[in-house]
Amino acid sequence: MSGTKPKVITDRRGFMSALRGDVRGNTLAILAISLVPLAGLTGSAVDMGRLYVVKVRLQQACDAGALAGRKFMTDASTSTPLDSTATTQANKFFANNFTAGWMNTSAVTFTPAKTSDVQVSGTASATVPMTIMKMFGSASQTITVTCQARYDVADTDIMFVLDTTGSMACTTSGTCGSGTTSYTRPDGTTGYYAQEASGSKISGLRSAVLSFYDTMTAASSTSSHIRYGFVTYTSTVNVGYLLPSNYLVTSWNYQTRKVVGDTNDGNATVTSTTSTSQTTCNSRAGRTPSSGFGTDGRATVVTVSWVSSNGGKCTSTSQPVQPTWRYGQWPLDVSQFITGASVTDPSKITGATSKWQGCIEERDTTASSSFNVNSLPYDLDPDLVPTNDATKWRPMWQDVVYFRNGVTSGTVDYSGSSNSPNGDDPSGYGNYSNVGNSSWMSSGYVSCGKPATRLATMTRTDVSNYVNATDFKAQGGTYHDTGMIWGTRLISPTGIFASDTAAWAGHNPPNRYIVFMTDGDMAPNTSIYGMYGMEYYDRRVTGGAYSSDTDYHNARFLAECAAAKARNIKIFVVGFGQTLTNELTTCASPGSSYYANNNTALTAAFQSIAGKVAMLRVSQ
Repeated sequence: MSGTKPKVITDRRGFMSALRGDVRGNTLAILAISLVPLAGLTGSAVDMGRLYVVKVRLQQACDAGALAGRKFMTDASTSTPLDSTATTQANKFFANNFTAGWMNTSAVTFTPAKTSDVQVSGTASATVPMTIMKMFGSASQTITVTCQARYDVADTDIMFVLDTTGSMACTTSGTCGSGTTSYTRPDGTTGYYAQEASGSKISGLRSAVLSFYDTMTAASSTSSHIRYGFVTYTSTVNVGYLLPSNYLVTSWNYQTRKVVGDTNDGNATVTSTTSTSQTTCNSRAGRTPSSGFGTDGRATVVTVSWVSSNGGKCTSTSQPVQPTWRYGQWPLDVSQFITGASVTDPSKITGATSKWQGCIEERDTTASSSFNVNSLPYDLDPDLVPTNDATKWRPMWQDVVYFRNGVTSGTVDYSGSSNSPNGDDPSGYGNYSNVGNSSWMSSGYVSCGKPATRLATMTRTDVSNYVNATDFKAQGGTYHDTGMIWGTRLISPTGIFASDTAAWAGHNPPNRYIVFMTDGDMAPNTSIYGMYGMEYYDRRVTGGAYSSDTDYHNARFLAECAAAKARNIKIFVVGFGQTLTNELTTCASPGSSYYANNNTALTAAFQSIAGKVAMLRVSQ
């Protein structure tokens, strides 16, 4: 109707219902209300991320500082605090890994300390400023971490395989001592060695081995175990007395000699007597001595003839004789020789005796220039237990071994000379000399070095006594295969000496290492009497290809290196004044070959190896 006023809504509930139904502008209101909690959540995520990053970095720096402190610790006493050197290095490494002010941190601290078991612990802290969370009343947060480090050695077995050949008596610059001389070995036998020059390589070796031991000891803890063994090598190794007696043959074929008859030694003397009965005449016949020969290698044979004329005439012919020797290869009984007893030398007629020094001839092998590590001949198999003569070892017996005037096979007879009725001609290889005589021994054609040792826990005094012993001498020629064969055999975890390298009770198996040191390249000589007999006659290694002797021995060396690696034994090789040949670097485990050009460098190399063997780890 016209003129009528609008009706005013006065119902309050109706107004609110209308407002509720009108949602225009609500989003802006909700967003405004949500800004405060969203800012808190975002700030918390950003600041928590910063706290995490700082904590990780702080932990890494703490670990680095503790490790450095333990590594550089100079005072291992349990009653003193961490020494200044260790503290300085710990703080230095911490600072290098966590720079003050990084991520705006402040109040950065690091406190290293010595633990009761002589390790190093540390506590580090840093204050981290907040950003967005600062608006919510959280100005900063302090982070604290702890760490502990052990410079520790896992249970470890180390076999040193050391070249002690004649050149080790010289210096790395080539200055050598004044020839060779004899000495009395600890077992009472006579040995020969090259006299050492001042500053000789073998003197450097002694120091390097002790430095290795000291480095390992400094890195060890009471919970770790370390065993050491030694093999010194030339053309053979001295391991015989380490073997059970039933691992040795009781008879072996040697390139030797034996008496096969008499040879006239000068003119006969003829005498006649008359008025002699036949009985008396016949009684004058005989031999002096009654059998064999005297200690001078001679005998006298008297023959008689009797005729009845002149009341009985007796003619006596007195003929001086000396032995006829037959040179060849024959078996000799060694059942008593291998016990270490003094036995009569069967190749002499002078009553000479002989005693085994402990060096061996190897068991049967195959003459080859290549080998399959999965199918090795008896001598290269580190684990084969002897069961018959082919798989047993034989004692070296230089006193019974002879040259035979260039005759490489079969036999030859020789009756000596007026100056040498025994046939012991020392004048040279082309004659009939005994390889055990002084001239050949002093020239290194036969050498028997210091006895090897099985793996065992050793004190520093034990190690020092070994490398400074009277029989730790330089002598002989370089045959790398002989050393590696026995170094591997003595440390193999699956061989005849496996009990020596077994895990300690409650521990994991030890890490196993061979440290192989040489100052020369492979240098075999077919006239040397060593671990494979005398190659000129025996031909066990080459089968007769003398011109390839070095190649054949290198093949054996590399085969044994491969056998060691197949048993998870790591090999370190050190060339001492000797260029690292392809064979030496191939033998070494990856990154484990070293060259040392003087005694100081050798010690540094041994220390470096010991440092690699030592396992540095964070324990907490």
